[in-house]
Amino acid sequence: MTQIISVVNQKGGVGKTTTTVSIAAYIGKKRKKVLLIDLDPQGNATSGLGIDKGEIENSTYDVMVNELPIKEAIFESSAKNVDICPTNINLAGAEVELVGAMSREQILKNAIDEVVDDYDYIIIDCPPSLGILTINALTASNNLIIPIQGEYYALEGLSQLVDTVNKIKRKLNKNLNILGVVLTMFDKRTQLTKQVKEEVENYFGDKVFKTVIPRNVRLAEAPSHGLAICDYDANSKGGKAYESLANEVLKRTK
Repeated sequence: MTQIISVVNQKGGVGKTTTTVSIAAYIGKKRKKVLLIDLDPQGNATSGLGIDKGEIENSTYDVMVNELPIKEAIFESSAKNVDICPTNINLAGAEVELVGAMSREQILKNAIDEVVDDYDYIIIDCPPSLGILTINALTASNNLIIPIQGEYYALEGLSQLVDTVNKIKRKLNKNLNILGVVLTMFDKRTQLTKQVKEEVENYFGDKVFKTVIPRNVRLAEAPSHGLAICDYDANSKGGKAYESLANEVLKRTK
């Protein structure tokens, strides 16, 4: 069965896109066929995998708003075995334009149904909000990954996210599960980071991935080259951490 995974946290700046791109690329290296759907209007996953946001003709916006078949908005990315449905700033208007749409929570799911048999993994980079785009992603997914930064406000808003997940599970998608929670931007030298890790483990229990993602300058540099970390510097601390995380994801989704 194809694994459809949303990477979601309504808080911005938690390493969500880096996590999405890195997991997709490392899974692609394992000879799995991957589709990354960029559902964040900022389009960082798009540019981070070598696609020029200013040059794309068909995008996630056209799939969501104009009912374009998703096959017409899928392109090869810079990562091996990873295709991408890219986006640009046009998607920012989708929240308003979809207000009156029929079955608006199911639009992405219906689009994915057209290509679901073509991929082993479909990974969705969600926007930093709990609006209609994120609801579409969660309705279409069977799993979600929550990146949490190892900082003071890490758990702020997480109860709202969990409430939203539970509501979607009850009303729209009974198959939705939290695959795991990953700590990002982790600095093991600070007492605060250790406290956050303890709080996250108390809250989520064995849902927390064993791998933690450190702060690493190479992770920050990779997107400017249009490359995932495994193609930019796989031997960096960030590269090795994301390879370990991808292996955990593969193990949990067997």
